[in-house]
Amino acid sequence: MATAPAPHATDDVDAFAAVESLRAALDQAGIVLPSLAVDPGSPVLRLVDLGRIRADVALRLAHALRRGEPAA
Repeated sequence: MATAPAPHATDDVDAFAAVESLRAALDQAGIVLPSLAVDPGSPVLRLVDLGRIRADVALRLAHALRRGEPAA
């Protein structure tokens, strides 16, 4: 069983760059999260809103995560 990646400090993470990186990775897996965006109500916390998705997309996302490599 894979181990969870070590937590990263959020102080140096740009939420907009994180969203674009996630969008690109999901695109490579053929997955679209239409509501994927930076949460404008949380600039200090740098929250990313993944939005709501259909059940079939959730299953495809789960499958893509299971076959992928651990996060760096």
